[in-house]
Amino acid sequence: MAQKPAQKKFDLDTLKRVLVLAFPYKKVTAIAVLLAVLLAPLGIAQPALVQLMIDDYVLVGDISGLTYWAMVVTVLLIVQALTRYAFIYSSNWLGQSIIRDLRVRVFKHINSLKLSYFDKTPIGTSTTRTISDIQSINSVFAEGVITIVADLLMIFAVLGIMVYTSWRLTLICLTTMPFLILASYVFKEAVKKSYQQVRTQIQKMNAFLQERITGMRIVQFFNAEKQERESFAKINAGLRKANINAILYYAIFFPTVDLIAAASLALMVWWGAQDVARAGGVTLGALVAFPIYINMLFRPIRVLADKFNTLQMGLVAAERIFAVVDRTDQIENNGSIAPERLEGKVSFKNVWFAYVGNNWILKDLSFELKKNETLAIVGSTGSGKTTITNIINRFYEYQKGDICIDDTPLRDYEMYALRSRMAMVLQDVFLFTGSVLDNISLRDPEITREQVIDAAKLIGAHEFIEKLPGGYDYDVQERGATLSMGQRQLISFVRALVFDPDILILDEATSSVDPETEGVIQHAIEKLMDARTSIVIAHRLSTIRNANNIMVLEKGEIREFGPHDELMGLKDGRYRKLYDMQFLEVAE
Repeated sequence: MAQKPAQKKFDLDTLKRVLVLAFPYKKVTAIAVLLAVLLAPLGIAQPALVQLMIDDYVLVGDISGLTYWAMVVTVLLIVQALTRYAFIYSSNWLGQSIIRDLRVRVFKHINSLKLSYFDKTPIGTSTTRTISDIQSINSVFAEGVITIVADLLMIFAVLGIMVYTSWRLTLICLTTMPFLILASYVFKEAVKKSYQQVRTQIQKMNAFLQERITGMRIVQFFNAEKQERESFAKINAGLRKANINAILYYAIFFPTVDLIAAASLALMVWWGAQDVARAGGVTLGALVAFPIYINMLFRPIRVLADKFNTLQMGLVAAERIFAVVDRTDQIENNGSIAPERLEGKVSFKNVWFAYVGNNWILKDLSFELKKNETLAIVGSTGSGKTTITNIINRFYEYQKGDICIDDTPLRDYEMYALRSRMAMVLQDVFLFTGSVLDNISLRDPEITREQVIDAAKLIGAHEFIEKLPGGYDYDVQERGATLSMGQRQLISFVRALVFDPDILILDEATSSVDPETEGVIQHAIEKLMDARTSIVIAHRLSTIRNANNIMVLEKGEIREFGPHDELMGLKDGRYRKLYDMQFLEVAE
């Protein structure tokens, strides 16, 4: 019991934040609210006029007067229909406009988060937040706050006119109201829980599907289809069960409300007919109008519980979205230095870094890389090679020490300006669905087609690109599935060159390339590294022999540092052992 007020307060705070999203659309919001207010009197006018027509014209045989009021009712119904159309359209337009803006905001915010967020959060979860959860916020406006206001106004208006017409009949009709309120409350709480289960199951299914479809090659290679089908069947069964539970509550609630409404109508007819027969003050017109009033009273009460659930689910989705938007684990971009070019001098001074807690990956790391020099980094898996490239690009923040570029601390640079002067080629090349041209330029309007072609010719990729159907307009499809590893790697080299970086990072860029393709790749690497400061995480001998210096890492610490020949001269040196184990076969 002690937690309920906090929960209500939290929901209210979330509702306030959602309503603030409508601020840019004040006029449309005002129009929707005004239409909601107008619907109440337009709705109750119809049975009031029916009562008037029966009591004052039908019973006395005034046909001309009856015709006039029949035409008034017809016009009123048309106005009511047009008003309801305008209300539904404006409230839904408002909701769709808000979720459009919110999707852009959430996607922009996700783009700014540290990579650690993506390390911990399944892609399917982020997809659910950006698509399904944001779509639920539309219901807060289209089916939630404004429509609830309209329904409440209708309830009070109907009760007012019923009391004015006959307070005795009204009391008779309301005798069943406690049962309706109780049924509505039970339904609201039950459906709320079932909706939460549905949202949880949808999130699980999105995350499962995204991961398995992305890793389908591994699933099929290891004949794991049966196990994955069984896992998917369990998740799918959970989603089915959650949806059936929600449907079950609806199947019970709506017939219950119909029974309560029928009981109220029966009591009203039983008592009202006697009063009419006794001429006790209830007119025949009132007796005819009251069933319409009862329907108008019970209908919004019946859907009100469902709309409160819709509102609550929209707020639950909003809570999840705001949890993402409120994340503060962004790279701090407080630097102001935005150079047009970099000289390329890089220095690490007593740098410590850990992904989690005090589990240090880099320990008191210090080295210097001069302009246009090449540094090769070698070491066993987990030694911290890729981590160095990650913190230079500020994908992650180091905890101790300092990193300088051109003798300026890394954090003093404007982050996006700094990244624009660096390029990275990864072992696992990622290509987006789209043309070769788009994947090279990344749709940067400042990069022309001619610049892309010139870069491809310099790298040595132009010939194979021209042979593709459509050439530079060839659709590589998701992750470049229609291209070989070597072709994807060449495209990544062209991409790096066309951005004309001052600092180049190669993260085991040739480790997955066959020896025949390596000659072409090596030519591309030489063109890329020409007159640039380069950091090469080495896998093959061909990429490190000509490096100015080779740094041997072991458990985040420098074990050896120097040129190839110098390190090979250390008889029991770590580099020589790595060379003998990993590079001797290539050298032979």
